[in-house]
Amino acid sequence: MDEKIKGSLSGIKVLDFSTLLPGPLASLFLAETGAEVIKIERPEVGDEIRTSYPKWGGQSASFSMLNRGKKSLALDLKDPDSFKILKPLIKKVDIIIEQFRPGVMKRLGLDYETLSKTNKKLIYVSITGYGQTGPKSMDAGHDLNYIGNTGLLSLSMGNDNNTVVPPALVADIAGGSYPAVINILLALRKRDINEMGSFIDISMTDNLFPFMFWGLGSGFSKNVWPGNSDSVLSGGSPRYNIYKTRDGGYVAAAPLEDRFWNKFCEAIDLPEKYIKMNDNQNEVIQKVRELIVLKDKNQWFEIFAEADCCCSIVKSMEEAISDNHFKIRDIFSKKIKNENGSEIPALPLPIDNQFRDNKAVKKPPALGAHNHLFNS
Repeated sequence: MDEKIKGSLSGIKVLDFSTLLPGPLASLFLAETGAEVIKIERPEVGDEIRTSYPKWGGQSASFSMLNRGKKSLALDLKDPDSFKILKPLIKKVDIIIEQFRPGVMKRLGLDYETLSKTNKKLIYVSITGYGQTGPKSMDAGHDLNYIGNTGLLSLSMGNDNNTVVPPALVADIAGGSYPAVINILLALRKRDINEMGSFIDISMTDNLFPFMFWGLGSGFSKNVWPGNSDSVLSGGSPRYNIYKTRDGGYVAAAPLEDRFWNKFCEAIDLPEKYIKMNDNQNEVIQKVRELIVLKDKNQWFEIFAEADCCCSIVKSMEEAISDNHFKIRDIFSKKIKNENGSEIPALPLPIDNQFRDNKAVKKPPALGAHNHLFNS
């Protein structure tokens, strides 16, 4: 069979001890490219996200999205009998992903130093909020804490009367899941060369700083540090902002370059005095607001489509998934099937089809559904 059809990581075995989002999303990438991913879950309880809402069949929709095509092995890691099942798996597994606080896996006898003695090719990934070392390494936290601690949240968080919680879990996904996958692939390549495994320390907070490249550049070079919504890319410029329309819609305007800005200004009939006004950006923003609110969003859609000036209408999620562009690109073609036989689109992942396996429909595992495969 063609390797492209089987998946680029066909033959790779993964033990995933993680829960919720960062680790499970990382192992979903591996499962979608042909790896055998075995979730290690607590008996009776399992991954905490199983109980989240909304429910879809017997478990949550979120769990189903993140764990499509994986196996579930329910084990009490504090029970010595569990090691009778884990020991043969650990000897032949390629990758372990864990998401506990530093030291937990060592107390369980499942740390990299211990396991690598019997499996020298093991790639071991630890995903934590603050990394394995440092004063914050043992602190509890979630995405909002991580983006708050790195300064990312301070760049755009609304005002005193209307603070804004970002909708994207940037630390979990972009700081945790994606770096984990990147480093796993690098470790596999390294192993191809020297036949040695790796320990990978993923700190979700450390990995947020690349998102602030522009602020770091300004701060390090000029000692000018951005504040809340006062910079070009955070709401302080008329060239990169959100404007309300007459019918309650919104325009996402990003005419950053002069060639696009000039087209934008012509399209909205911005008076000449504001076009090159650089000393008072707030005044320009206010004037643009006064002009955009004079027309409905569909009118602006047609105007900006003609102007070709990096402006679009803000869509709801429901509107976005119905967009013909995404239908043509077929990004929701993969499906998840639950125990009732119902199907919904799977979570789209940024994986080229040539690297995926050929299974269009997969199921999320019931808790402990695959224990029988490993208890013999």
